[in-house]
Amino acid sequence: MPYTVGAADLLGFAAATTEAHGVPAEDARLLADTLVTAELWGHPSHGMLRLPWYLDRLASGATAAVATPSTVSDNGSVLVVDGHDGLGQVLTGHAVAQGVERAHRHGISAVAVRNSGHFGTAAYFTRRAAEQGCVALLATNASPAMAPWGGREKRIGTNPWSIAAPGGRYGTVVMDIANTAVARGKIHHAKERGEPIPEGWAADADGVPTTDPARAIEGLILPMAGHKGYAMSFMFDVLAGVLTGSAFGSSVVGPYRPTGRSGVGHLLICVDIAAMTEPAEFETRMEALIEETKSVPTAPGTAEVFVPGEPEARTAQRLRTEGITLADDTWTSLTHIADATAVPLLKPVNSQELPA
Repeated sequence: MPYTVGAADLLGFAAATTEAHGVPAEDARLLADTLVTAELWGHPSHGMLRLPWYLDRLASGATAAVATPSTVSDNGSVLVVDGHDGLGQVLTGHAVAQGVERAHRHGISAVAVRNSGHFGTAAYFTRRAAEQGCVALLATNASPAMAPWGGREKRIGTNPWSIAAPGGRYGTVVMDIANTAVARGKIHHAKERGEPIPEGWAADADGVPTTDPARAIEGLILPMAGHKGYAMSFMFDVLAGVLTGSAFGSSVVGPYRPTGRSGVGHLLICVDIAAMTEPAEFETRMEALIEETKSVPTAPGTAEVFVPGEPEARTAQRLRTEGITLADDTWTSLTHIADATAVPLLKPVNSQELPA
């Protein structure tokens, strides 16, 4: 039976339980906000189901509770940072602050982060840069999930990436995708809900297509667009892993494993809009592009054309009022976290459905 919780309550619980693991209050709140924001956007695959993963890694020492990023090299517009196994969210937040400031100073910046961890949704961070007058691209790598095209053993990560830009009166336009047919977290979410996954998402350990999420987790996630998805994932590992000096390929450890150095790498590129054109003119042109796109006649069964990021913004507006509904397994995980940390358990909006 699912339970519905207010976003603010969920944020407070996630922050408090993270802080109970030795994470500084500001950093704990950032981690919590990335999870709750993913829930509000309608992406529970990157939401609260991941909280126990992060906390387990903190408890084992695989992730350092206090992030201590240090500079490897700095030539002004290009910065390389060693994350020393800190929380990916905290290190990426640091990268955004540095990237935006340097883009405003130099016109464009690149911030490479090595020895980091999973940072949640990439769009959370590219949106931050876009809100400060930049067009931003963020790439990261991940633990093996797909086989190289033509192979049957996983060696390549989903290696997601995001691009965000200011959209004038339409808000931020943002894309955030994995290069697989689906993000791995969506398969974990289907498993938690006891639901089959669609055909075309995954194959089992023998390379046979499957709709069983448990077999898919042990097996392979299929690339999006066939060989193109594989090639994109490979090249984003070049950018996020090889180029940054971090782990790559099968050396990357995923957040669902409680032990082992993650070795995730990130590459953030920020372009200062004002360095290329007048920001007001850019926003006018963006609005024109958005309006042209949304004015296209809709196909049968489609009520409205959306631009990237618009569905998430609409969903967040609704769920801030309605509350966030958690799957049974996620709720059970949170009760275990509450017991272990002595942080009071959340009170669902539908509290009459609490187990006796």
